[in-house]
Amino acid sequence: MAIVGRANVGKSSLFNVILGRRETIVADEPGTTRDSITAKASWEGGDFWLVDTAGLKSADDDFELTIQEQITEAAAAADLIAVTVEADVPITEEDRRVARLALKSRKPVVLVVNKADKNRRASIEDWQRLGIKTAVATSATQKTGIEELLDTISGQLPPAKIKSEKTINVSLIGRPNVGKSSLFNALAQKQQAIVADRSGTTRDVNRTSVRYQQQAIELADTAGIRRSGRIERGVEHFSVLRALSAIEQSDICLLLMDANELNVQLDQKIAGLVKEAGKGLILVVSKWDSVDKDAFTHDQLSPQIAANFAFVPWAPLIFTSAITGQNVSKLYDLIIEIYEVRHLKIQTAQLNQWLRRAVAEHPPAGLKNRSPKLNYVVQEADQDWPNFQIFGAHTKFLHWSYKRYLERKFRENWPLAGTPLKFWFIEKH
Repeated sequence: MAIVGRANVGKSSLFNVILGRRETIVADEPGTTRDSITAKASWEGGDFWLVDTAGLKSADDDFELTIQEQITEAAAAADLIAVTVEADVPITEEDRRVARLALKSRKPVVLVVNKADKNRRASIEDWQRLGIKTAVATSATQKTGIEELLDTISGQLPPAKIKSEKTINVSLIGRPNVGKSSLFNALAQKQQAIVADRSGTTRDVNRTSVRYQQQAIELADTAGIRRSGRIERGVEHFSVLRALSAIEQSDICLLLMDANELNVQLDQKIAGLVKEAGKGLILVVSKWDSVDKDAFTHDQLSPQIAANFAFVPWAPLIFTSAITGQNVSKLYDLIIEIYEVRHLKIQTAQLNQWLRRAVAEHPPAGLKNRSPKLNYVVQEADQDWPNFQIFGAHTKFLHWSYKRYLERKFRENWPLAGTPLKFWFIEKH
């Protein structure tokens, strides 16, 4: 079902209340939603896909035209269209245009008279002059009329159950205007997100599902992350929070860096956030087609970038172009490879053989006349990334450099490319 209407009639609020969670950004500022956002909704045992679209209005420039085309595509793909209007505002010409376009599609159409709490005297019959027979009065903020709307929707949609399957969640993250939406579209092989030269185009987290080698992958295009001092209050603040939340919800993050603007400290900070969250990481140099280069440029830049990201030496580096398609499909191979590595289960006997060899080669030094002893190691079974418990005595006296040594020796045995790993040192009593 696609929710359509002019700007600021409460489409995103309605979208969120149907889902039962804040999926899209809601603000008084008209035109907050730009991309079409899709999510799975359920009611009375049935499932359906719900699409929130931008406000429909005249296309004054190419950027606005792209938004409007996306609305039309979302409505064309929907089995049902929910035309949303504002109860406390008389019918406008834009409302009439939205209604005409919806009825012209010959799809089932429901009229949603939202913000009914602001105008209790408003009659649904007044709004039915738009030509839509089925109408429901709602208030997304007060959560009234929602059950009636869902009953109406479910009565007009074919019964369905959307199957859940193992899905790799991948987020495209980075600073504003580094090409996240362009790469997102290239990966999705369709114009799913709006692409423009202006920074900050993406606000909500835009998601799409694809299949690669029989594996389901959900891609999330996020808003650009700025330095904290440069984040404006309001919509942009929430956009950045959504981007940071997307990291937490991901299995793997693609950190995009503009090939024309490398060695930016904020890129390193974002990589640190991914590492701390325990997520997989791929360093992606985007817009590679726009760089003047020769046969040696790649080999010159790679060591420089690796040096800047020495704290994540396990993260693969790849140079891409959404325009030419260079290395776009290779990203999928890396994603699947990293996902499998993150779920690798290592036998306890093999782990303890490794620990004995590492300790014998370089015994841990102690502090305060206390020598740490490392006895045995086990892998944590309930984690979705590599976590290991090392039991011993006086482990709190282990120097940070020794912990780094253990990780280096571990990766010589099991490279675990693309993912951080975690050692927990536990006193054996």
